[in-house]
Amino acid sequence: MKVIASSVRKGNVLEVDDKLYVVLTAESFHPGKGTPTTQIDMRRISDGVKTSQRYKTTEQVERAMVEDREHTFLYSDGEGFHFMNSENFDQITLAAELVGDGAAYLQPEMKVMLSVYEGNAVAIQLPQKVVLEVTETEPVTKGQTASSSYKPAMLSNGVRTNVPPFIGAGTRVVVMTEDGSYVERAKD
Repeated sequence: MKVIASSVRKGNVLEVDDKLYVVLTAESFHPGKGTPTTQIDMRRISDGVKTSQRYKTTEQVERAMVEDREHTFLYSDGEGFHFMNSENFDQITLAAELVGDGAAYLQPEMKVMLSVYEGNAVAIQLPQKVVLEVTETEPVTKGQTASSSYKPAMLSNGVRTNVPPFIGAGTRVVVMTEDGSYVERAKD
């Protein structure tokens, strides 16, 4: 299925030169002069080789026909990450390379979308946001009232992020799974 390059998102599976690639990042650039372009970083599924391609934003790319199925994360061990199909309860194991940086955000019972091509899982899409607890952060500096100032914090999954000054250790916060950035305080 042909789609324009600017509509490609992280986790999509593309077919380039009869080989399948999973998109790691897709970023569009709109310079003041010249043609807008889309930079796509991707990994070849067959051997894991990473590559970058630059397309004009209106250029057509081939999106592979994969089936997106909802799975539930069960656990991880030495073999990889184990997921269960929500419909027929089949279990599938993904290698750590396929999960990548998203592994830090996986939580038991989390619903994820797995892209399946010819019976094999080739890509994973995590929920956009997750709720995590701040385990450690610096105390508030008195007189620090600028709303745009952030301080470093360590989350319960071991990822470092920046949070507003009013967030203390033990506070549950919502973060983006794509880059680990703070969104808001959790409402629970």
